[in-house]
Amino acid sequence: MSETEDTTAAPAQEPPRHWEADVLLRDGRTAHIRPIRPEDRDVFVDFYSRVSDQSKYYRFFSPMPTLSDRDLDRFTHVDHVDRVALVLTLQGEIIAVGRYDVIKPGDAEVAFLVEDQHQGRGIGQLLLEHLAQAGRERGVDRFIAEVLPDNTRMIQTFRDAGYRVVSEYEEGVLQLEFPIDPTDTAIGVMMGREHRAEAASIEKFFKPRSVAVIGASRRQETIGQALVRNLVTGDFTGRVYAVNPSASAVSGLPTYSTVGDIPDDVDVAIVAVPADAVQDVVLDCAAKGVHGLVVISSGFAETGEEGRGRQRRLVGLSRSYGLRLIGPNALGIINTDADVSLNASLSPLMPPRGRAGFFCQSGALGTAILEKVYNRGLGLSTFVSAGNRADVSGNDLLQYWEEDDSTEVVLLYLESIGNPRKFSRIARRVSLRKPIIAVRSGRTTQGVPMGHAVRKIAAPPAAVDAMFRQAGVIQVDTLEEMFDVAQLVAHQPLPRGRRVAIVGNSDALGLLAADAAAAVGLVVNKSTALGAEASAEDFEDALDAAIDDPEVDSVVAVYVPPINVSGEDVANVLAAVGEQSDKPLVSSFLGAEGVPELLRVPDVAGSTAGRGSVPSYPGVEAAVRALARVVEYAVWLRTPDGDPADPAEVDALAAKRLVNQVLSESPDGAELDADRVTELLAAYGIEVWQTRPVATREEACAAGEALGWDVVLKATAEHLRERPDLAHVWRNIDTPDEMAGAWDTLTELISDADRAGFVVQKNARPGVPVAIRSIEDPLFGPVVSFGIAGPLTELLADKSYRIPPLGARDAASMVREIKSAPMLFGYRGSEVVDVAEVERLIQRVAQLQNDLPQVSSVDLSLVLAGADGATVLTAAARVDPVTDPRSDWFVRRMPTPEGDTLPG
Repeated sequence: MSETEDTTAAPAQEPPRHWEADVLLRDGRTAHIRPIRPEDRDVFVDFYSRVSDQSKYYRFFSPMPTLSDRDLDRFTHVDHVDRVALVLTLQGEIIAVGRYDVIKPGDAEVAFLVEDQHQGRGIGQLLLEHLAQAGRERGVDRFIAEVLPDNTRMIQTFRDAGYRVVSEYEEGVLQLEFPIDPTDTAIGVMMGREHRAEAASIEKFFKPRSVAVIGASRRQETIGQALVRNLVTGDFTGRVYAVNPSASAVSGLPTYSTVGDIPDDVDVAIVAVPADAVQDVVLDCAAKGVHGLVVISSGFAETGEEGRGRQRRLVGLSRSYGLRLIGPNALGIINTDADVSLNASLSPLMPPRGRAGFFCQSGALGTAILEKVYNRGLGLSTFVSAGNRADVSGNDLLQYWEEDDSTEVVLLYLESIGNPRKFSRIARRVSLRKPIIAVRSGRTTQGVPMGHAVRKIAAPPAAVDAMFRQAGVIQVDTLEEMFDVAQLVAHQPLPRGRRVAIVGNSDALGLLAADAAAAVGLVVNKSTALGAEASAEDFEDALDAAIDDPEVDSVVAVYVPPINVSGEDVANVLAAVGEQSDKPLVSSFLGAEGVPELLRVPDVAGSTAGRGSVPSYPGVEAAVRALARVVEYAVWLRTPDGDPADPAEVDALAAKRLVNQVLSESPDGAELDADRVTELLAAYGIEVWQTRPVATREEACAAGEALGWDVVLKATAEHLRERPDLAHVWRNIDTPDEMAGAWDTLTELISDADRAGFVVQKNARPGVPVAIRSIEDPLFGPVVSFGIAGPLTELLADKSYRIPPLGARDAASMVREIKSAPMLFGYRGSEVVDVAEVERLIQRVAQLQNDLPQVSSVDLSLVLAGADGATVLTAAARVDPVTDPRSDWFVRRMPTPEGDTLPG
């Protein structure tokens, strides 16, 4: 396309900081995207010299072997408003550039140029994503691209973006036009690319053809020695290379002075050198073409400020050379697949082959976790201990495990959550296919461990717990409970409901099991006490009867052997029944923990305990508690999410215009006045009850007259609304005299009446007072809460939370999970409120908050929910400028070394 015109450049603005980010390419390698700068002139010339003549022709429609000074000035000097250019860099060199130029308000011409050797890595799509987001922030609505018909790769880039593309053919050039509004299709395409890229980057770690141990040592009891030994004794099927400049051999392997001296390719490097030497290793590995690093070395952010700086430099250097990083301060990685058999960790214990993938942030706990896995006979498919989690995170592993056929269960031990919004999005999708079981430390304190460069979550702990439930994650309190649940979902089918049968030879333990079931919301529909002398045949008949009963969804078997009886016959019965049953069977068998050898079913895939093996728990309470966790997951899985709020009933454009107008008048943000609150909420189908602010007795009487009387006078100042001991509402006012009396009484009762915020409203229909609120959390993005209105709700923290976007299932759950929910469903003979309307209001507030991050809060602090609808009596909202956009808002970004962008 033509670039010959020369327009007068507008004064350049500083581009937003979030336009610069590390990104992940289609092949799982990293690169850096940022706005172009005037000082890029020389590197841009170098980049252009490496581009083929054909690519130049496709870009400019004419031969342009070199760039003139005028061209260079135009390309490297932009205003970051009407003329935006982003470059993709690798190892400090530009490898691609994308730009748009506004040609008329709302329309911009877009073009790309990618170095030939890097084409096919998804760079054009990535640049288009980031340019489109920059354009949206600058008021661009539509991109226009002129492409030669035989430039099929670029045409496909635009069509694959997920936008609605309209094409025209004129004078030998194809003109593509498409609105850049982030449609559901476009967002879905973006997330699909993100998923494939992150999964590919992790697969390279788990399936390497060769591994180099940098820092390998001959000395016993050293980290380098342990890493080499564990790789070799673990029967790794690839090649192991030892790197040590001071030794000729380690564990029978020849050594190399640097990784660059290794004659063959190296896929993964395990780094165990002093912290201050790791950066040199990164450079060596980058020159060698290594895909990723597993940094075992400590001495980084976990040691304090100096270490944090060292860690930032390590991540920045690794990313700039296209490398992914696990660690630092990590235990390592394991893949038990016999075709790989990779133990690139400090654990001498290779866990048995199993169905669970395990992500652990704590290197210190890693070895203990692997011992527990081994002792329980659980088995793992893969294991990652990410240490300080400076780069590779749990979100990356979820992306990989979602598609990994060897992994059926995901286990997460989380000490912090860098990007909870992204975690929620990915986990919700993965949970539909595979159960996720998570332990989250620091739940009550919301603490962040040393070494984890993330911010604390501002939302209350209950909001984080709600996010896990909403995503279908089975959240447990301890590692022991994690393994209790994992051994159940790994070996038994999911229950269809909450109904339980108990079969056992101990009356006492049967009663304990029944009590435990009632305590966790299970319903005991059948209980069979066989007696202490029950035979294996008795157990078989009772278990078969329980499983065949249509009123039973799962079975708990309790076996306490008589003296001098091994119980082997009963074990054979349990194993046989468990293998054939389509309902889950759990046991308390001989007080054993895990899957005892007697209860195991052989697995053709090589697992130590196959599908149908019967998990055993040392106590019936643990068995029932694990079953209850799985029941909740099964209920979540079988409950349809429901449709989101109908966008046709929402005028998002009007709301956006209002928000932009407020911010143009108040750039630092402002509380909306009553009229604007009403207008904003009306755009989302929320009607606010008419309110007349009044400051004098005369104004109050005039307001009552205007509203036709049958009104209330009330004080709305927050410090009064939260004080139940202060009378601040006078109802059923029908005449000027009654209004005068109400005014005099309230102003006498309330000190500082001038600040009371008096209003007059028409009497609303009676109902249960509820409150619906939303905020824009720095980490979560939007968070919505619901509860009965009033100080008792605040005192008892009786609120439900969810993370938008919300489906019908989420809104319904919010209403029903608060402790005071019976007040909405006819408590003590009262009318059942219009719950559907309450759920609609929750969905509307959630949709508003999700659509408009500039709205920092919405507060429907008093909604009267009655039998025939709900009346919004009190509403407030605040608007603030967005200085730190949601981390996954329409573009793919990785965390920056400085921690400014949230870890993915």
